Formats: sequence, C-alpha cells, structure tokens
Amino acid sequence: MTGLGDHRPALRPEVLLSPPLLDGPATVHLVKDPVSGASFEIGPKEHFLVSRLDGSRSLAEIGSEYGRVFGRRLGEGNWQQLLALLGSRRLLAGGPAPDPDPGQTPEPVPAAGTSGKPLRGTLLRGTLRLVADADATTARLHRALRPLLHPAVLGVLLLGCLAMEAVLARSLGELAAACGWLLRHPAPLLAVATLMWLSTALHEFAHGIAARHVGGTVGEIGLRWRLPVAIMYCTVDNYRFLQRRRHQLAVAAAGAFANLLFLLPFWLWWAALPAGEDPTRRTLSALLLIGSAQALVNLIPLPPLDGYTMLGHGLRVTRLAPASSGYLRLRMRDRAAAAAYPPRARRLYLGYAVGSTALVLLLAAGLTGAVWYAATT
Repeated sequence: MTGLGDHRPALRPEVLLSPPLLDGPATVHLVKDPVSGASFEIGPKEHFLVSRLDGSRSLAEIGSEYGRVFGRRLGEGNWQQLLALLGSRRLLAGGPAPDPDPGQTPEPVPAAGTSGKPLRGTLLRGTLRLVADADATTARLHRALRPLLHPAVLGVLLLGCLAMEAVLARSLGELAAACGWLLRHPAPLLAVATLMWLSTALHEFAHGIAARHVGGTVGEIGLRWRLPVAIMYCTVDNYRFLQRRRHQLAVAAAGAFANLLFLLPFWLWWAALPAGEDPTRRTLSALLLIGSAQALVNLIPLPPLDGYTMLGHGLRVTRLAPASSGYLRLRMRDRAAAAAYPPRARRLYLGYAVGSTALVLLLAAGLTGAVWYAATT
C-alpha cells in the first residue's frame, strides 16, 4: 500500500461514534454527524478503522494493527472504498463542510398564527419549538441546578423518594378511595390535572438537564399536541453516543426521578395532615397516587416508556422489541435460521419476548382488578 500508507486522515472532531450495539444478529456502531444530523451504521471492523482515524496514525500503522487483530491485511482498494464513503458524507477533517441540519438552525419562535419552521403540523396535531437554542437554555438550567446534582445530594433525595413510596404503599387503600372522590369533585380534579401536567413538563426538562450533566446535548424543547392532549417534550441528540453506560441510564431515568421529586413536598404536606376525610388530604392523596403511578409506570421496560430505553442501554441493544419479535417469528418458522443468531442475541431476544408478554398479561390482570375494585367500592 505504497500510495496511501503514509496518509494520516482524521475524522472531524465533532463526529460521534456509538458503543457496540446488538441489532438483530449483528453488532453495529452508529456514526452521526451532529452538524448535518445524518447518521448511519457500520460493523465492528469498520468501526475499528474509523475510530483510529485521528490524524496521528498513518493508514499503514492502522492497517498493521487491523491485521494483528483480525488476521487479514487491508489492500489499497479497501482504504479507497472506506475513505470515499467518509468523504462523500463529509466526515473527514479538511474536506468540504457538511450542510447544516435545517431542524437544528436556531430561529425565533413566530407569533401565534404566523408561519415558520418552529411551528409544525396542524390544529389537531403538531409541534411547536418553544426556545430558539434548546442546548443553551438547558445549559443555563444545568448551571443553576448543579449543586443539587452532586452524588451525595442525589443519594439523599433518592432515599427520600423511596421512603415516600414505602409510606404511600401502606396507605394504598386511602389513596385509591381519594381518587374515586376526586372524580366527583371538579375543582380538586382540575388542580391535580394541572399539577400532573407540570410534572410531565419537569420530566422532560430533567432528561435534558441530566444529558447536559454527563456531556450530552439537547436538540429541541417544545410543545407537542394530539388534541385534546398537549405535552412538553425535550429531545436529547446524542444519548446513544455517550460512552459510559451509567450516563445513558442516568439520562433515561432522570424523568421518572424528577416526577418523584416533584411529589416530595406534597407528601410532607399530606403526612402533616390528620387522617380523615379532609378535602385537602383527599386531594393530596389522589395526587400522590397518580403521580407515583406516572413515575413508576415509566420505569416498566415496554416501549415507548423510559424503562424500555434503560433496558436497551443496559444491554447495549438497539430496537430490542422489534428485534425480539422478529427473532421469535423466525424461530417459529425456521429454527435453523434462528440458530444462526449469536448465543447472546438468542438469549436476549427470547428472554425479552417471553418476559414482555408475561409482563403485559400481568399488567392487564392488575388493571382489570383495579377497575373491578373501583366499581365495587
């Protein structure tokens, strides 16, 4: 490889490479250009090469290392093909600059009734970007809340949330009865609904603040509606590219944790009131039950809940649910083809398919029991 061996190409420093992810029978790495927003998948061998294009090593040095690991030397044609791919996607330093992603270009939010990219969709369903620079806004919130994000502080808050849930579990009958009472009283019902909407907004902001804390970036903060429901949203651009698994898990779990933190002052208020039929205690009881359910249900490992995202991060698997369904169908149709999956993939996909089915049946039984209990009391 005399022609290219001395070259020392480098990826643009902002290009993102993900950890290895199981996708069906294959292991893949995601590559993303944060400027253009484009992303694609590569295999482990291509990742081995691409991740070493840092400008300090020559292609000959990388090729020798590749040969020692994979037992095969790369020819000049292989390098030409790889560099042509990276060059065509404008990922190489010193090459043409990529075209920016129009969705990431900061623009002022238009006034109501005007046209513009921040407002997308129709009256019945759509999205509205609420801030021009979501990453900068989240960075300011992160700086303000940084003292609370110290591990010791978070540990104390987590213990407080666990204590709250333990106490509430012992008062489940009172809380359930309060929910029935709430449905018959419009004013407290409106107050609880408003507080739950605020908790949902806090949930989304928590994802963004956690992402900023571990080195992630936030792409957009806005309002999404599917009338009659409208909720806040916060998109984290590069959570899949965080190299530490615990950082990915922290970003995914931040929303549910924030929902529980939101309930803590209301729980202390509730605990200070005497037991009985006081309307304030009943309203707080209903809020605590609904809010706890919102947080804990989000931790269930079923799509599109945060628990499902956490499980995917923990297992380093992408598209866990569809891949499990695909594997199970293949196993029923062609066991020989299914046996070609790697052992780890077979275990994970079969385990998730069986476990998620059992979980859905269990939740359906629990919901049926709750409805029956509410109807008979």
